[in-house]
Amino acid sequence: MVNARKPIGGPQEFAEAFKVPRETIHRLSRYAALLGQWQKRTNLVGPSTLPALWSRHFADSAQLCALAPDARLWLDLGSGAGFPGLVVAIVQTGKPDFRMHLVESNRKKCAFLAEVARETDAPVDVHAMRIEEFAESVQGLKPDVVSARALAPLPRLFELASPFFRERTKGLFPKGREANTEIAAARKGWEFDVHLSPSLTSPDSQIVEVTRPRPRTRTKAGAP
Repeated sequence: MVNARKPIGGPQEFAEAFKVPRETIHRLSRYAALLGQWQKRTNLVGPSTLPALWSRHFADSAQLCALAPDARLWLDLGSGAGFPGLVVAIVQTGKPDFRMHLVESNRKKCAFLAEVARETDAPVDVHAMRIEEFAESVQGLKPDVVSARALAPLPRLFELASPFFRERTKGLFPKGREANTEIAAARKGWEFDVHLSPSLTSPDSQIVEVTRPRPRTRTKAGAP
């Protein structure tokens, strides 16, 4: 997999790091071109991050694939400009039965996601709605993975994501240097199993892998 200390400055370095075929690089290059075009009229990402797109956004997203190699149904919450969900879908294009659901409430961003999905033939469904609304409309959905990046601190993230968790569902949540602080805060209201994987693109970041999040049972005041 990718070398954590080797910079990924563009398509060639990405291809070498993730061992993806030429077709995947073509799709990601098209994604990058569309992002540059849309960014001029719609704020999709921080402008300062565009020069480091292949590392900051593409590689940072693609690294999640190795943490759930057998996933077939993937749900990405608050997808924004498509990180990590749309990148994961492009990397997984051609994998039998793989499907990515992207949930984003901003309709301009959804239009962007839909255009990239069309242009790259990615196995994606885009849902233009709030996460809570989506949870009510697809109560039978059983994703193998739920992911979210820069959506909310873990306590709030668990509130949003928990309706989608089943016994074997894995949550993959990239976090920065405050990962342990967020985990401690989440433990006050939630029980869950957690594993931390170091980010392969930033020495200050980690990927919080979560299974079986469930609200803590609160005892009544005065109870022994």
